[in-house]
Amino acid sequence: MNGFTKYVLRQLFVGMVLVTTVLTCIIWLSQSLRFVEMIVNRGLTGGMFVYLTMLLLPNFLVIVLPVALFFVVVFIYYKLINDRELVVMRASGQSQFDLAKPALIMALFVVALGYALNLQIVPQSYKNFRDLQWDIRNNYTHILLKEGAFNPVAKGITVYVRQRTKDGQLLGVLVHDQRDKLHPFTLMASKGAMVNTEEGARVLMSNGNRQSVDKTTNKLSILYFDRYVFDLATDRSSVSERFREPRERELHELFNIEKFSDGMEAKEFGKFIVEGHRRLASPLTALGFTLVGLACLISGSFSRRTQSQQISLAIFIMVALQGSSLGLSNLVAKNLELMPLLYLNAILPIIIGYAFMVLWQRRRKTNARPQPA
Repeated sequence: MNGFTKYVLRQLFVGMVLVTTVLTCIIWLSQSLRFVEMIVNRGLTGGMFVYLTMLLLPNFLVIVLPVALFFVVVFIYYKLINDRELVVMRASGQSQFDLAKPALIMALFVVALGYALNLQIVPQSYKNFRDLQWDIRNNYTHILLKEGAFNPVAKGITVYVRQRTKDGQLLGVLVHDQRDKLHPFTLMASKGAMVNTEEGARVLMSNGNRQSVDKTTNKLSILYFDRYVFDLATDRSSVSERFREPRERELHELFNIEKFSDGMEAKEFGKFIVEGHRRLASPLTALGFTLVGLACLISGSFSRRTQSQQISLAIFIMVALQGSSLGLSNLVAKNLELMPLLYLNAILPIIIGYAFMVLWQRRRKTNARPQPA
């Protein structure tokens, strides 16, 4: 590795870290706003909120890395052209491959990182995220009961708490249960506590009464109790089992979804199979985007007048490739016979970009060769 390669590679690496960090933070902040409700209504702590949203970062990186690499390559090589550094290196005898080598090394590193994310890190992190999110939404011990307000903790169940102590004890508890429209009732107790058991969420109440009205006679009946256990679980089967999305599953599950279908209909298999192939094809887009940028910038004269046109062309091609990748995923899920298009969309820019650089180098040498008199 010569000095020029190390020099450019260092700039690419620093730029890659900065751009990836900025883009990831922007996406993370925008997506984390969805979980503010968990802090307000579910009593989610700041540490748990950060951990929950951090589990989504690998999903963002899969999308951000190829795009960030493209813009860094375009910016660094545009700067090298403007500073006439590439002109000097080409005049010294450097080939197209030598000029593109730092960007290609960086692209191969991002491709390897993309495969590590797609095949191992993303499925595991997203599965942990979904498990934690499911637990927070269905574990009633996470609910933050507002003092002096009627809290709808579940469909048909409203809880009122006069005061909540630091140790989690509830004072002045009122629970109204209208899950059974024909026999609604109200519980009132001086003290209580919310706990989670293997059978589901419970409210332990003491020193209170149970009030109900007979719909036929309109008579009020009151039952006094020293201790009462109220069941909050509405549908235990739905809480105990959760359907796993394609992004949560390992690669072998996606390609053998019939064995792991969990009662899923056969018409839904397509999106799981497409997810498996997408994980194998999408990391290659980093190399494709890099070669598109290089082919537009260094395969031509280093004239400052044409740089804006070359950069615009590179950005247009990159956006078109990214858009086609998203569109093909939905199209192929409906028709699995079109699966080769996913790989073609990822591999074709690599072949065309590299071939364009090589052919331009040969044409340049041919034009530069002195003609016989």
